[in-house]
Formats: sequence, structure tokens, C-alpha cells
Amino acid sequence: MLRIHFSSADLVRTRISSTPDPMWELALSIHLLRYRGTDPLLGGWKNRMITDLKPGGVLRDQVGLLLALNPPVGYFPDFLTPPEAAAGFAPGLEAVLSTPKDRLRKEINALGDAQGSLSGNVDDVGVGSTRALGELGTAISRYHETAIAPMWDRVRTAVDADRGLRARTMLDSGTEGLLNTIHPTVRFDGSVLEISEYPSDRDVYLEGRGLQLVPSYFKTPSKPVCLFDPDLPPVLVYSVHHEARAAVVRSQEALAALLGRTRAAVVELVADGSTTTEIARRLEVSPAAASQHVAVLREAGLVHSLRDRNTVLHTLTPLGHAMLAGRSPTPS
Repeated sequence: MLRIHFSSADLVRTRISSTPDPMWELALSIHLLRYRGTDPLLGGWKNRMITDLKPGGVLRDQVGLLLALNPPVGYFPDFLTPPEAAAGFAPGLEAVLSTPKDRLRKEINALGDAQGSLSGNVDDVGVGSTRALGELGTAISRYHETAIAPMWDRVRTAVDADRGLRARTMLDSGTEGLLNTIHPTVRFDGSVLEISEYPSDRDVYLEGRGLQLVPSYFKTPSKPVCLFDPDLPPVLVYSVHHEARAAVVRSQEALAALLGRTRAAVVELVADGSTTTEIARRLEVSPAAASQHVAVLREAGLVHSLRDRNTVLHTLTPLGHAMLAGRSPTPS
């Protein structure tokens, strides 16, 4: 069982993250790929990623080190989910690759103790090898590009919806009501939050630091998780409410009804920037067909295209982002 001890100051400082954390989403999505149960709303993503990550494939070779650092169950290193990631993927990646060598050694040793044995590349990360850290940076970037970035608008929409649900609970029932409804395994009596079925028996004392609640789109429906090192800024990461994921599906269905499924998929893919070639590959259509779909969306004012030498990068306009999020555009 995990027990998190609150003071009155900690209750005041308990808050919900305002945006999804890309490094937590990345790490937990890897766990989700190995999770036996499948949320029907994530089944398509999971099947696609399992196909992309088949052994012997290019992507599997590129992200192998990252997968080795994220075992299916149990401990994984805290340095993979730094607090700097709250500001975005790039600051998070920089923080991971700037982890002090003594911390790398400590956390990789803990991973070795938990797993029994480690590959040579993982051991090299533990000694701060420049080559190994460079390989890790490439692995994180490639996995993020393939698994997380194309889903980011869905992630944001779900986290926003979850925050709304939790805020309403907090207004109606206070912090105690909020914490008691995070997950069925959680019980909070006003001073101690208990999570049953936790893999280790632990006590975490907040000591005035408060608790950061982090809603996660890719978190499995099992118990919430926290960092292993109690001296790090305290966080509790939990799966977004099923109604929050359902809100994403309703938004997708409405967009597909308006634009057609293929063009709705294009809008999602270009939310964080995609080239014509990337769109064609993800949708399994020809580059010419992808270009035609983008042209229609561009004429409608939903997509902006920028040429850089032989590559054209497509991004959403403010109207496109508003349509994807299911809201009215902000007046200029």
C-alpha cells in the first residue's frame, strides 16, 4: 500500500496540472502497449503502434533503448519524467538528457535491482555515456513523433475535459471529495491518502510541498502512480475519467461527419505539424491523395502550408485548432 501524508498546508497546495505532461504520456503509453486489457477508445492506437513496433522493424530498432528503460511492470527511472516537461516536450527532453551522472547511476542501478539484468546500452546510460544518451534522445524523439504527437490534440481535449470534471467535484465536495474520486483504489481520510494494491509498502510525506495531480490520457486504468524518489516534487498520475475519453470520441465523430473521415484524420495529423509524406504514410494513401486532401483543407482556412526546400510542412490555423477542439475560435 502507498500512503501519502498531508498537512493542512499540503491540502492548500494540492492542484491539478493545467496541461498534459508529454513525458508522462510517453512513458505510460509504453506501459499501455504491454497492458493486457484494452480501452476500446484506445484500441486503434494500440494496434497501430504494436504493428509499427514489430521486432526487426526500423522503429523498433530506433526506440529499443527507450523500451528497455520502461519495463512492463514495476519500477522505471524517475529521470524519464522530469517536472520541466510541464512546459512542453522539448524542455522535458532536454531535462532528461541533462540528468546528473550520479542520479543516472542511482536510478539505473535501481532498475537493475528490480529487473535482475540490464542490456549493455542501459548500463551505458547509467554511467552517463555521451553515445548512449544520444541514442536515448533519438529514441525518445522518434517514439514521440510516431506515438504521441499525432494524438496530442486528443490528449489535450481529454485532459481538459477531465480537469473540468475534477473541478466540479472539488467545488461540490472539496479537496477530500476530489481525492476520493481519483480512482477506486484511493481512500483519503483528510490527512492520509491510501492507495491499495500498490506494488510496494511505502509512506510519502509531503511536508508542505503539496501534491501535483497529473491526469494522463495513456495511463492504464490501474492504480495511480507516483515518483519513486520521495525527495522529488510530489506528483500523483492517474488515468483521465472515462467520460473525458468519450468526449474526445464525440468530438472526432462530429469532425468526421463534417469533413469526412479521411480529411478529419488529416486535421488531427497536422495539429502539431506534418509533411505531405508523413500524412500519406500515416493514412496509407498516395502522396498525391494526401496533397489533395490538404489542399481542400487549406482552401477552407483550416490548414496553413509552409515550404522549406523540398519539404512542405502543414499546420493548423487558429480556425483549424478551434474546430479540432470543438470550440468557437477566439475573436481577433
